[in-house]
Amino acid sequence: METKFFSLTVEETLRKLHSSTNGLSSKEVLTRREKDGANVLEAKKHSTLLEKFVAQFKDLMIIILMIAALISMLAGEVSDSIIIFIVVFLNAVFGVFQETKAENAIDSLKEMTTPFSRVKRDGIISQIKSTELVSGDIILLEAGDIVPADARIISQNALRAEEAALTGESVPVSKDIRPLTDENPPLGERSNMLFMNTVIANGTAEAVVVATGMRTEVGHVAKMLDSAEDSVTPLQKNITHLSKVLTVLILIIAVVIFVFGALTKRESILDMLLTSISLAVAAIPEGLPAIVTITLALGTQAMSRKNALVRKLPAVETLGTCEIICSDKTGTLTQNKMRVEQFYADQTLQKALDFDKKNAPNLQLAMILANDAKESENGPIGDPTETALLDFFVENGASAKIQTVQHDYPRLASLPFDSNRKLMSAVVEHKGQKILFTKGAVDELLKRVTKIEENGDVRPINASDKQQILEMNKQLAFQALRVLGYAYRPLDELDELTSENYEKDLIFTGMTGMIDPQRPEVENAVFEAKNAGIKTIMITGDHKETARAIAIRLGIIAESDLNGVITGSELDELSDSELQKNIEKYSVYARVAPEHKVRIVKAWQARGKIVAMTGDGVNDAPALKQADIGVGMGITGTEASKNAADIVLADDNFATIIVAVKEGRKVFANIQKAVQYLLSANLGEVLTLFMMTMLNWSIFAPVQILWINLVTDTFPAIALGIEKSEKNVMTQKPRGSKSNFLSNGVGFAIIYQGLLEGLLTLGVYLWAVTFPVHSGSVAIHADALTMAYATLGMIQLFHAFNSKSIHETIFTKKTFENKFFNLAVLVSAVLLASTIFIPGLNSIFHVSSLSWMQWSIVLMAGVLMIVIVETVKLFTRQKMSVNSDEGSK
Repeated sequence: METKFFSLTVEETLRKLHSSTNGLSSKEVLTRREKDGANVLEAKKHSTLLEKFVAQFKDLMIIILMIAALISMLAGEVSDSIIIFIVVFLNAVFGVFQETKAENAIDSLKEMTTPFSRVKRDGIISQIKSTELVSGDIILLEAGDIVPADARIISQNALRAEEAALTGESVPVSKDIRPLTDENPPLGERSNMLFMNTVIANGTAEAVVVATGMRTEVGHVAKMLDSAEDSVTPLQKNITHLSKVLTVLILIIAVVIFVFGALTKRESILDMLLTSISLAVAAIPEGLPAIVTITLALGTQAMSRKNALVRKLPAVETLGTCEIICSDKTGTLTQNKMRVEQFYADQTLQKALDFDKKNAPNLQLAMILANDAKESENGPIGDPTETALLDFFVENGASAKIQTVQHDYPRLASLPFDSNRKLMSAVVEHKGQKILFTKGAVDELLKRVTKIEENGDVRPINASDKQQILEMNKQLAFQALRVLGYAYRPLDELDELTSENYEKDLIFTGMTGMIDPQRPEVENAVFEAKNAGIKTIMITGDHKETARAIAIRLGIIAESDLNGVITGSELDELSDSELQKNIEKYSVYARVAPEHKVRIVKAWQARGKIVAMTGDGVNDAPALKQADIGVGMGITGTEASKNAADIVLADDNFATIIVAVKEGRKVFANIQKAVQYLLSANLGEVLTLFMMTMLNWSIFAPVQILWINLVTDTFPAIALGIEKSEKNVMTQKPRGSKSNFLSNGVGFAIIYQGLLEGLLTLGVYLWAVTFPVHSGSVAIHADALTMAYATLGMIQLFHAFNSKSIHETIFTKKTFENKFFNLAVLVSAVLLASTIFIPGLNSIFHVSSLSWMQWSIVLMAGVLMIVIVETVKLFTRQKMSVNSDEGSK
């Protein structure tokens, strides 16, 4: 059973660990090091590059591509098979690169550990490597140190620790040595404990190591990160499903063609095998993986220009499907920087922006002088609460006042902050007069106040004054403001500096209310997300009321929503099934631990939702990996969170996520257009060959089918990947996990458009046979086959324009805006036509020259393809409009 050291006294802790205030003996250290091992974070053994490379070929679509390459090679088309193998190889190399980058998540946790520690052994203080620490070691810490292991504090002076990276708490936490009575308090409330990789913000401490390496709290995070399974993205699911459908289609049709031809003895067994092979190659859109990759890569470049750096290509599209954004508060929704927001002085509450700097001069002096923060070239440095007080003057153009006051009121002595009395005082001197300035918790300060300053006058404080101050304190606290009270006292002489001697008979001068403010752009981003059908969830280590106030400000919850906030302790009382059942009730999670974040993500995923998780701390890494899309912070984020994320925000701006969502939706729409174009074109090819075989007509040679695929599939489909977003892309509901490439009418479009292509091609073939230009059976069928070949190719290029929008008309000014698309279609048309126009290529591609009249028939079929599809689109839009009106009623 794990020992709960936070519940033990210092003496009990030392006895439990068989240690003392003098530390361990050298002999005991060696024994424990052999037992405990090194104080390092372990990572699971990574697979080799060869193993990663081989694993890339287990994907069903890749297997189909390789089979297609072999079939093409057997058919004599070596160049085509080489192209397919190149695509497969590049995809495998890219996959290895991405997998290797993802494995750095746990390694980055390991690198965060501080290299050296001060330790007391045999009563002697020395500096050792942090990796050599063992349980029972006595470590010495001071401001700026990174805590090297989990430890129980045994003595401290004004100790505060910055634990945001582990607990999400936005301000340093005060520490003491008293044992806790709660059975299992959250990490952020274990005030007598220090945790590995957190930072000492203020004061000094001695502590005894209770856990090292993977047994620490951050080690627990590393284990969760190590064991978290990589989620399969919707894009990957769609491609896998599509590949299975294509496999079945290819096998059925190819077998039918082969069997039919063999039974009728129309062709030899070898000829029918080649026919089946050409049909199989036609049915496989071998350019699809390359087109998906290129479209995603183009989306990646667009996102990077907007400060969203993509680490894993599928994340581009996945973000466009997300329905839930679970966001860490500190540093993501807020600025992770305290700011003075309200003042209370002269019995008046004022906003910081409206504060008259001529009033309450002693309040201003207390803000500057009862303050350990220091000025630097880059602004005030020190405790975030104290730097916020100085920042107030800097932001309001009064930075010179700080230097003047500190120069005119030199500090003589100070009483540091103590978590018991919750006060901090400084003794200064001005023109021979010694003055004590004190700041701290309002309720504690009032116990030592006997007078109050009001409009420059000092009078005795009464019960009514104190009641009003406490009510105002409560009002500010309810707004999630961190409230500090200020007082001062002239001194006659400087005796022994103790709280009892000096922090008494104080004159109350005012209060300030501070908060870690929300990023200014976040409120609008949350509103945009809501319009796009995306629910924003806030997850934080802050107290419940602080979290509620911030969430209300951001529009995440309404002020009337009393049930939308839940704490980590309350979450622990819910089983996974109960949480899953009630998950939609909660929009804000306060005082949470790392495992809570993973539970929240899993609960939404169990409801079939696509979940994005943002975060910047070590504590966010497991949830970032568990989520469908992990979004890390580039500026404030730890390396662990960045490496666990799929996307990293270079500006730490929540609003950038919404921009990325828009880009993700555009990417999916463009891939869907490419899929519609490719599959409808390939279906047209399949139907054409199938019907030619069934009707005993001349059939395309494998080289003709392969050339049509090569020149008409790839270039236009890639060009479709850089189409601009269609209107209203951010007012549509998310597609969700059940959507796929065939959703939104695309499946129907593929079928009817494929049939249309096949019928038009067969119609041209029939016209050529019925109205021949040349005489002789061989010449007639040669012309008919050439016209069908040209029609099948050209009709696909005309259809590429249809595919620029699934439902909208192409007859707009934007039709020819995509210059790359126009060039792609032109190049494809030239490559196709060259096989007919260039004499040397005629025999290679088994085609004959066509007259201008024959070419006009071919082009007319292409135009007819656009007219028919546009007509169907018109009726589809009208039907959608009617359904939308009925739904709104």
